[in-house]
Amino acid sequence: MPIGTGSPLRRLSAFNPVILDGALAFLLVVGTWLWDFYGPHLGRSPDLLSVTLTLIANGPLALRRRAPLTVLVISTMASLTYHVLGYHLALNTIGMLVALYTVGAHRSWKPSLAGAALAVPVWTYASALQDDVVFTIDDDVVLWSALVQSVLLAACALGTGVSRRLLAGRTRQLADLADQLRKEQDAAAARAVTRERVRIARELHDVVAHHMSVISVQAGLGRFVALSDPATAHAALGVIADTSHEALTEMRRLLSILRIEANDEDEGLYTTMPGLQNLDVLAERVRAAGLPVKVTIKGQAQPLPPGLELCVYRIVQESLTNVLKHAGHACAEVRVSYAPASLTVRVTDNGAAPATRGGYTGGHGLIGMTERVRLYQGTIITGRLPQGGFEVLATFPLPPPE
Repeated sequence: MPIGTGSPLRRLSAFNPVILDGALAFLLVVGTWLWDFYGPHLGRSPDLLSVTLTLIANGPLALRRRAPLTVLVISTMASLTYHVLGYHLALNTIGMLVALYTVGAHRSWKPSLAGAALAVPVWTYASALQDDVVFTIDDDVVLWSALVQSVLLAACALGTGVSRRLLAGRTRQLADLADQLRKEQDAAAARAVTRERVRIARELHDVVAHHMSVISVQAGLGRFVALSDPATAHAALGVIADTSHEALTEMRRLLSILRIEANDEDEGLYTTMPGLQNLDVLAERVRAAGLPVKVTIKGQAQPLPPGLELCVYRIVQESLTNVLKHAGHACAEVRVSYAPASLTVRVTDNGAAPATRGGYTGGHGLIGMTERVRLYQGTIITGRLPQGGFEVLATFPLPPPE
């Protein structure tokens, strides 16, 4: 039965070891005195010397955990003197047994063997004298019987003590391993939180940069033609409304990752991520912002992991956003090429090529795209084209078809 929190053993273990050992020594001393004075006599009658030897043989057990080998030596010498002087042959042996157990529980095997070598002759001597008094048998048989009993007794005491020491050492090791595991789990959780924050920051950058760029361009256009061309201004306001609505939807989906709960009614909406099927919608929105875009898909389309589709979509989105913001009057082309073992995404434009192209060299655009591509073991190349304009080329390895 498991030991409860309020069990006697648990409460007892909460006491100071010195108090427990002192109580044990007191009980052995008093019990031995009472047995010596009022029990049956197997030897010399008790006197002041026997009382003193009993106190010396059992009293030091109060300090047995602090100096186990010293306590064993004192107890053994006092017990040997007690028996040599002819006092009670069956008393003052338990103290040696407890002391030998303590040596095995708190010291290495060398002190333990030395303690056993010290205690066994004393036990053998006392046992042989007792057998001679109680039984009438051959002296050799008595000696060998006493020796075997003493060796077995020492082996049991040492075995119990060593087992306790090994168990305590293993318990400490398990506690250290548990503490190390807890620290590693905390570190892993911190790394996971950091990765999730980076991912969310990257998603927020992509959403905000693209949609706000479209809204900014359309708002400028609407303000410019508000009086001269109301129809164009009205169309610009429509693009702003649609783009802001899509941005809010994506922001809602992204932020819901931090607070979504089980059985949420909108869980399906929150977990829907844009992919290659949304490239036409993306291109149409960019066209409405004033940038002609051509989308071409080559090869046999393959089902892709959702994460990879989102990665490709974000790369195209970021590239078109930078063209819209920094390339001036330009045209852009998006080409997605499927091969048996790879997927290639190329976004090019023929616009101006200023010293910095919208975050490719000075912002977070290239960093975010590079991190996304690296996550899927792909490669990305960005740079100006010889004939003018800019190019983003990303290649991803594809898993073999099942």
